[in-house]
Amino acid sequence: MNDRKNTSNPLETERIGKLIAKFAIPAIISMLVSSLYNIVDQIFIGQGVGMLGNAATNIAFPVSIICTATALLLGIGGASNYNLASGQGSQERAAGIAGTALAMLGISGIVIAAAVLLFLNPLLQIFGVTPEVLPFAKDYTGITAYGIPFLVLTTGGNHLIRADRSPTYSMTCMLTGAVINTVLDPLFIFGFHWGIKGAAAATVIGQAASGLMVIVYFGKLRKMELSREKLHPRAEYVKAIVSLGMASCVNQIAMAAVQITMNNTLRHYGAESMYGTDIPLACVGVISKVNMVFMAICIGISQGCQPIWGFNYGAERYGRVRDTYKKAFQIAFTVGIFFFICFQLFPKQIVSIFGTGSEEYFRFAERYFKIFMLMTFINGVQPMCSGFFTSIGKAKLGIAVSLTRQVIFLLPLILIFPVFMGIDGVMYAGPIADGAAAAVAIGLAVRELKGMKGNSGCP
Repeated sequence: MNDRKNTSNPLETERIGKLIAKFAIPAIISMLVSSLYNIVDQIFIGQGVGMLGNAATNIAFPVSIICTATALLLGIGGASNYNLASGQGSQERAAGIAGTALAMLGISGIVIAAAVLLFLNPLLQIFGVTPEVLPFAKDYTGITAYGIPFLVLTTGGNHLIRADRSPTYSMTCMLTGAVINTVLDPLFIFGFHWGIKGAAAATVIGQAASGLMVIVYFGKLRKMELSREKLHPRAEYVKAIVSLGMASCVNQIAMAAVQITMNNTLRHYGAESMYGTDIPLACVGVISKVNMVFMAICIGISQGCQPIWGFNYGAERYGRVRDTYKKAFQIAFTVGIFFFICFQLFPKQIVSIFGTGSEEYFRFAERYFKIFMLMTFINGVQPMCSGFFTSIGKAKLGIAVSLTRQVIFLLPLILIFPVFMGIDGVMYAGPIADGAAAAVAIGLAVRELKGMKGNSGCP
């Protein structure tokens, strides 16, 4: 039953360009700030601990990806359903979905943290740790595990805050934690001489601050009608949330699988190369963090457009959906060209920010940057398309697009190519997978956009 109120919603009436700026800029800043947790740690660890410290954060990275996957499953799934229900005028259902998503975020964070602490050693072995890196990885992962409940709540909760039309507060949550982490990192590492343990402690404190701000928002500052009863998870809502959040979750899980496979591949073929095992692990760890900056912007564009796509699709304002997609594509492509130029022209300078290393270290890093990141200019399209399909309720298409790069193309290639090309095979697998994934994503998106019928007005 449609119970839409007569009051107009800016998502349905405001100019598209203005809406994208309003929602996407805070979302981009939030994503950039989120990536800063890993990047700032990487910089200070590289300067204060060295190459083995950088390798340790790379080994620990799959845990962060798993946390993000869970948060996106519930956060994006909850936000997408919330906006679709709101666009259809079903405010009661929208509030119930938001409450269920928040409750599940809290439960999931605690479960993941407990699992990491209980199975820390076997997990690090699965992630590809070497004997030299193990002590550093154990310290870093063991401490940051205590921040996992806050990380999951913050990452997922901020999608719901944006869906509640408070993008600036969402950005502030992430920014606060990142600033705290950035201030405490040098103090703990260099001032207190805590080394990699200090970086981990600073991360946990920053995550806790952001998580508490999310709790405060939904306790006192929310716009939605969210009673305590709504925080009791309902199976009906969980199913809907998982359906629309699965695409983003699968993409992150695929990233974790690829990261683990890549770590083990680099360890194996690195031992047979002139670089050894630890140089490739450290270099790829640094470069993956740098790439996070680019992907944070592209995902932020998608997340910022999510309320616009979802509400207008639910309200059958298809012209506004198409116009939003076109503008998002143009922005993502422009950002990709900028980062492509940076990665091709300044790889050594970028890697140098994360500490010093041998001549072989920088030689490998420079080659990896130039080859693996060759298709950067088009790489932002695939996550943007996946977010688009999820926002309009096309869960299966969203999952399919999410799977293309990581699982369908990249994972097989990083297993096959090194058999014939050694460690160089990992590098050449990247651009081939990127180009194929972008082609599939664009083709599916164009087909979907052409198939939309109805209102074509785009005020």
